[in-house]
Amino acid sequence: MIQKTYFKTKDYCKVKFAFKPEHAETVEILGLNSDWKNSITMSKKKDGTFSVDVNLPKESKHEFKYLVNATEWINEPEADDQQPNAFGGSNSVIVL
Repeated sequence: MIQKTYFKTKDYCKVKFAFKPEHAETVEILGLNSDWKNSITMSKKKDGTFSVDVNLPKESKHEFKYLVNATEWINEPEADDQQPNAFGGSNSVIVL
């Protein structure tokens, strides 16, 4: 799930990412702001959902993927779009 909150007086959008993969111990987001080296760690809730809030610039577009248990790359099913990547798969896309 992706929830976007826009502020009239701010130049960014608060984006809440929530994801519930099966058998996950850790979930990270990579690719936001074109940063594929530094991950954003998501917090695990009691119900097994992982979530994090991220501030991203308004009027921007970001490719990203979830990295589950440091081994499995997964796309966001509710992303705004999918973009082919250099590895023969696709990345999730969020448009703000």
